[in-house]
Amino acid sequence: MISTWSTAAGRTLRAVRGTSAPVTYGLIALCCLLFALGPASGLVPGYGSGDALLAAQRAYFRHWGVVPAQLFDGPAGAALTPATALFVHGSWVHLLGNMLFLFVFGAMTEERMGRLEFTLFYVGCGCLALLGYAAANAASEQSLVGASGAISAVLGAFLYLFPRARVTSLLPFLFFLPLRFPAWVVLPFWAALQWLAAGRASDGPGVAYLAHLVGFGLGFGYACVRYGGRKDCRGGLGRAVAGDGRARVKAAPAPVTEGEKQP
Repeated sequence: MISTWSTAAGRTLRAVRGTSAPVTYGLIALCCLLFALGPASGLVPGYGSGDALLAAQRAYFRHWGVVPAQLFDGPAGAALTPATALFVHGSWVHLLGNMLFLFVFGAMTEERMGRLEFTLFYVGCGCLALLGYAAANAASEQSLVGASGAISAVLGAFLYLFPRARVTSLLPFLFFLPLRFPAWVVLPFWAALQWLAAGRASDGPGVAYLAHLVGFGLGFGYACVRYGGRKDCRGGLGRAVAGDGRARVKAAPAPVTEGEKQP
């Protein structure tokens, strides 16, 4: 059994290394693996079922997630939770929604930034997004988990780097018809939805829209400062380039994501 897992892990690692965006695909694989091994997936019998499983999930999220009330006035170990929370997800929907966004927008952004810079950008902006939410809800006892803050930063950077990239979106109010729009239309629309939702949100269980906004702003601001003086940052760089020089994103989800869950 151990040798089988080792062989599978080795093949996966070699496949990731052979791609043009190994960090993006590695992050997706890591998040999926950690979710499958955690209590939220329901795949591990050792966590029990029913009330025992729910208790295990709450304890798991509280241990690895960000609890604002503990982050600023709690044990020293709480300072590490903004980093660990980036790799923990609250449900299958939460995980798959986030990973779809990362898959669509992460690879081109990583190719433009480079592997090391993209890794530092992703983790740094993700942690700052969680810290921003925690600072605004410092008394909250709800645990905050998920990669949405980091992925929102990727969206912000993508908007600056590839504003003309055409994104296929599925809009619920148009009966989920697949429509293609440039990134400068889709992503600001997504950010506007997050802003409206944040204004109605409470500090109870749900989606941390404020973390999305903080991450998006950080990502766009970083790309603006880092690449603002370069002529090639707005061109058709990426996985697929059309004849007119504009990057095209082959598939994209609807402009609303699940976000961080607060179980």
